[in-house]
Amino acid sequence: MSGTSGAPRELKAGGGLSGQVRVPGDKSISHRALLFGAIAEGTTTIDGLLPAEDPISTAACLRAMGAEISPIANGQVITVQGVGLDGLQEPDSVLDCGNSGTTMRLMLGLLAGRDGRHFVLSGDDSLRRRPMQRVGQPLALMGAEVRGRDGGNLAPLAVQGRKLRGAVVGTPVASAQVKSALLLAALTADGPTTVIEPAHSRDHSERMLKAFGANLEVGGEMGRHISVRPGASLSGQQVVVPGDISSAAFWLVAGALVPGADLTVENVGLNPTRTGILEVLAQMGACIDVLNRRDVAGEPVGDLRVSHGPLKPFSFGEEIMPRLVDEVPILSVAACCCDGESRISGAAELRVKETDRLAVMARQLKLMGADIEEHDDGLTIRGGKSLHGAELDSETDHRVAMSLAIAAMMAEGDSSLARSEAAAVSYPTFWDELERLRR
Repeated sequence: MSGTSGAPRELKAGGGLSGQVRVPGDKSISHRALLFGAIAEGTTTIDGLLPAEDPISTAACLRAMGAEISPIANGQVITVQGVGLDGLQEPDSVLDCGNSGTTMRLMLGLLAGRDGRHFVLSGDDSLRRRPMQRVGQPLALMGAEVRGRDGGNLAPLAVQGRKLRGAVVGTPVASAQVKSALLLAALTADGPTTVIEPAHSRDHSERMLKAFGANLEVGGEMGRHISVRPGASLSGQQVVVPGDISSAAFWLVAGALVPGADLTVENVGLNPTRTGILEVLAQMGACIDVLNRRDVAGEPVGDLRVSHGPLKPFSFGEEIMPRLVDEVPILSVAACCCDGESRISGAAELRVKETDRLAVMARQLKLMGADIEEHDDGLTIRGGKSLHGAELDSETDHRVAMSLAIAAMMAEGDSSLARSEAAAVSYPTFWDELERLRR
């Protein structure tokens, strides 16, 4: 499995998979631990933080505004010296969010209420094409001023810090990023704020903000109403980051598909707002056991053992999408490898990720001979047809890169993958782990 930046990586077909693997720390929780630690008082320590490009971008932005954050390296406990709720300073230059939509969207909420200070946020080519008005518009209801290209939708974005007012804000989409940005803005508003979502999205921000000392309440049907009363200061905490279930998903699907496979993925976060992948795999008949369930820093955690077995096709729509949006690329691979028709709908959100993931997965899997049809909001995949080796391309998307690696194992004949290094955005050791687990 050779492959360096610029050269396509050779992907061998076939082979088995067995052993134990620990996936990197949860990306969503890693971002939030850095952000909340930076605006807390005192020291926050973070064990298990994902040492990948996206959280590193968040840390770099926070350092540029005066927070002290120790170097981020694999296996290191990270320390954050907080500056307090309103202690972030105006930076000397543009804040570079890299490829990280989470960094940019949460920063908008964090910075909108820094009265009298001015900030400019930008990122790489991909990030500058991703929509930001979904955060800017609801923030405007609180008095925020965010300007940018395409009427404030595209970066670079300028944020003029203002004194924000509390508000009741209904979010246009069930998005943890939009919700989290509003909750961050609410911490220093002049009165209480309630965020109402159309469906319940992942709740890491709510859990962690409460642990840091925010005056936050969750109510309403399915926990869709989140209220924050300003005035409480945040205190530094010890955070232990569980393994990212979105990264575990590649091994779970691989273990279910590869003949003879037996894998245990250790220390995986099992937050119920994130476990849609387990429900879909159960619908498919996958053999997955949850072992050693426990709670770590307010987040449920367990070990997942998966073994190979016959899989059935699946169907799911927008009702589950907030809980598995990042797993759609690898599930589209799973659908190619089971007899019958699978249907994914309600997934229009994937068109505005790092790439248009619906289009990219359809394009790449068709190169391997998949029978796959693209819709505005999803995919129809008629499985059971053998995949064949092909010249593939991640198109710079980390989740596409890793999904195609699993597809290539299932193919007849070897493949190559251009821009395989994209995997480092969320899983820097993915290719090494794949080689280690192969038999």
